[in-house]
Amino acid sequence: MLRWIRQQLGFDPPHQSETRTVYVANRFPQHGHYIPQRFADNRIISSKYTIWNFVPKNLFEQFRRIANFYFLIIFLVQVIIHTPTSPVTSGLPLFFVITVTAIKQGYEDWLRHKADNEVNGAPVFVVRSGSLVQTRSKNIRVGDIVRVAKDETFPADLVLLSSDRADGTCHITTASLDGETNLKTHYSVAETSVCQSVSQLEALQAVVESSVKINYLCIEQAACLTSYCFAVGVAVYTGMESKMALNYKCKSQKRSAVEKSMNTFLLIYLGILLSEAVLSTILKYAWQAEDKWDEPFYNQKTDQERNSSPILKFISDFLAFLVLYNFIIPISLYVTVEMQKFLGSFFIGWDLDLYHEESDQKAQVNTSDLNEELGQVEYVFTDKTGTLTENEMQFRECSISGTKYREVNGKLVPEGMTDDSPDGSTPHLVILLDALHDCFLLSDTKYFHCCHKEDTQIVLKQFNLRMFSYSEINKGVFKLFCRYKLLHVLEFDADRRRMSVILQTPSGRLRTLVVACRHFSPEEYIDVDRRLNAARTALQQREERLQEAFSYIERDLQLLGATGVEDKLQDKVQETIEALRLAGIKVWVLTGDKHETAVSVSLSCGHFHRTMNILELLQQRSDNECAEQLRRLEDHVIQHGLVVDGASLSLALREHEKLFMEVCKNCSAVLCCRMAPLQKAKVVRLLKTSPEKPITLAIGDGANDVSMIQEAHVGIGIMGKEGRQAVRNSDYAIARFKFLAKLLLVHGHFYYIRIATLVQYFFYKNVCFITPQFLYQFFCLFSQQTLYDSVYLTLYNICFTSLPILVYSLFEQLVHPHVLQSKPGLYRDISKNAMLSFRTFLYWTLLGFCHAFVFFFGSYILMGEDTTLMGNGQMFGNWTFGTLVFTVMVITVTLKLALETHFWTWMNHFVTWGSIAFYFIFSLFYGGIIWPFLHTQDMYFVFVQLLSSGSAWFAIIIIVITCLFPDVVKKVFYRHLHPTSTQKSQVKRAQDTEEL
Repeated sequence: MLRWIRQQLGFDPPHQSETRTVYVANRFPQHGHYIPQRFADNRIISSKYTIWNFVPKNLFEQFRRIANFYFLIIFLVQVIIHTPTSPVTSGLPLFFVITVTAIKQGYEDWLRHKADNEVNGAPVFVVRSGSLVQTRSKNIRVGDIVRVAKDETFPADLVLLSSDRADGTCHITTASLDGETNLKTHYSVAETSVCQSVSQLEALQAVVESSVKINYLCIEQAACLTSYCFAVGVAVYTGMESKMALNYKCKSQKRSAVEKSMNTFLLIYLGILLSEAVLSTILKYAWQAEDKWDEPFYNQKTDQERNSSPILKFISDFLAFLVLYNFIIPISLYVTVEMQKFLGSFFIGWDLDLYHEESDQKAQVNTSDLNEELGQVEYVFTDKTGTLTENEMQFRECSISGTKYREVNGKLVPEGMTDDSPDGSTPHLVILLDALHDCFLLSDTKYFHCCHKEDTQIVLKQFNLRMFSYSEINKGVFKLFCRYKLLHVLEFDADRRRMSVILQTPSGRLRTLVVACRHFSPEEYIDVDRRLNAARTALQQREERLQEAFSYIERDLQLLGATGVEDKLQDKVQETIEALRLAGIKVWVLTGDKHETAVSVSLSCGHFHRTMNILELLQQRSDNECAEQLRRLEDHVIQHGLVVDGASLSLALREHEKLFMEVCKNCSAVLCCRMAPLQKAKVVRLLKTSPEKPITLAIGDGANDVSMIQEAHVGIGIMGKEGRQAVRNSDYAIARFKFLAKLLLVHGHFYYIRIATLVQYFFYKNVCFITPQFLYQFFCLFSQQTLYDSVYLTLYNICFTSLPILVYSLFEQLVHPHVLQSKPGLYRDISKNAMLSFRTFLYWTLLGFCHAFVFFFGSYILMGEDTTLMGNGQMFGNWTFGTLVFTVMVITVTLKLALETHFWTWMNHFVTWGSIAFYFIFSLFYGGIIWPFLHTQDMYFVFVQLLSSGSAWFAIIIIVITCLFPDVVKKVFYRHLHPTSTQKSQVKRAQDTEEL
């Protein structure tokens, strides 16, 4: 029970031992003192919360925010001691913020749970209690015997026991893991390959000993079985201990640059608040040094007040002033930001330009917390296969016996010829086709004729010659004209970049067949067969031994011909990379492919220009050699491309991180080939933690890209053919790479502009709000008298000024989306967090103080001594003065936002003028009724009296104009004399619109 509770709360880590002993079918020994090892269950978890830990974990994360924690302290102070304002003024906004944020984050995590449940609830078949039973994927335990049918994915990392073939082999695809679409062959040991029935499997007594973290005899989770009816394996690594899950980094909440700036600004405002509270407390005691002010006749002290400790009284007064000025910290800023992010994220999914009609897939937002980060990207790290390319190998041309054949209108004909068979002869030709990767040709003729794909068969027209698919070849029933028998398949791998087969002729001669051939005698084949079987069943250094065996077989080959295949680039990849480059974004390609293939794709997609000088850091064997090469490259990196391989990268990162990163950052394009998944993540981590701390984005389509997607500031998954792991663990998901341009240049631009203005505006309007309260203390002997009614204190940020900025942050557009896409350079105007720089922050803060002084002293001058403003000759009172200041403030800050708005919709008009109208209507209603549940009725009929005065209306108009007129002049001056690129585009767009 205790372990279950720990698991639900997320405190029970999975088994971390480097070794494990797995008893097949969980047949544990019945003697001795055997203690079963604890292993993770088979649940895949991409969510952050559970139903049990949501409340404490979410509250902990929310109160890590400075503003939330600060308002919690203020609320507790208001509850504990007597303060000028009610605890409701702080408690209600805090509760509202926490609740809305929790609902939003809970909803997003529920979507992750929903995706996890689809995977964890998938039906699987396991052998239990003498029968084959169906259960859910999450119920698989280490040691279970699992049966996988054709076209099903493997639910865990399995060691193959048997298949429906007599030799116990099976073919799988690992596209969802590494993007490779070629088939991989796995072999079972001879002792278990005969166990195909449930009774045989149930009677099997075996133990799997694993001495490494991931045993490469395993078939990895999420691989897909092809070609065969079924395969049977024992689960060795499950759930979050599987190889796929270990590629994922620990989930931590990503925080955008805007949020980090917000926290910095909040600390500055906290310093201002503390300074004001300390200064007010000191001035209060300085003022009360005179007896007439210490205890005036109208406010006699009690005995308890006279005998109280001076230190405690000083602390109490300091806390009271802290509460009085606490609204300078905008708690509602966070809830508005959360609502803006959540509601704004729907625009990405609704954008038809990000919809892929062929696959019926629209853009997807998994984490709305990073919307504005899309407008700050400086580096893009992209996978190649399936991200830049379609990951579909298309047969294009070939060479047979020295004659080149090419594809013309769906037909393959000899170069320079258009007829199918000019001499009418029937060629003795058979083609072995691996539909997922390559074509392999056998021929003793130079004529080749067109082929068309029809389901799983290929038909050679005119000659009625059958072509066999790769799946048919591996069923063991393949014979070439009933003469050749398949003996072995030497699988394709990225190092050899080829595949071959061993066939037997009716006469007993043997040969390997790729695009070349070699003849084996029966005696030689016995040795070949022994080498292959020994390598494939090796428990240690299996990959190395297989390479040795393949190299031994694939030598002294006689060339027959060559084939040309193409992995086509996705649509508009080159234009997208060029747009990113013009936007000031550097693109790095990180791929597991070999050097030549990776460079070829980089050149074809525009990542490397044809005229670019390509620098290389390849095949470095020692630290000294690597360092010397890096120093040579350091002097030649301006506007050059750099190619580095995984082995050299490991050396560079081990001892020369700083030098390597300097070389990379100064290159205009970087290509990293032969990269392992965790190496990709390490490169991203090194760059984003460098002194410049650039904003990084990683994009990929396979499970091997998940680690770098999670490591980058922004992770984007491609909805390709390689499964959903990248999509499920990304922040955003798109169907094609070309959509990245609009996602960054348009949506990213809009989101950043909107939220940056939102943040600055919130600080501005709260300075306007609370500074008059501070100034008022100089006129009331620092008695902690409030200037505004408590209802106004509570509703200022929640009701009176909240909707205009929220609508602005959802719809504002500085320029038209088409302009942003056609002029990627505009992206540079907002780079480096330009709109939240300290200079901009200082401008908005000083503007808030200036306006606050105008509000207060403008009203004070109007209501000076001996000034009668009411028709009956009476003077305005204290609450009328505060209401006048508050009225001027609400109108001014609302119109200030209107001046910042460039894109007006009916909703902007509605909330802007509606907010001002709502304030007047509410004030009339609130001050026109005696409320039975209120202890005091300070505002009764105050607002009506204020509006009945012509002088008050005159003051409101004059003060508002005085505040906003200099701002209008400044905007006009800067737009005409020092316009930014964005402002120039605005003018150009307006001129084009007028001409139309």
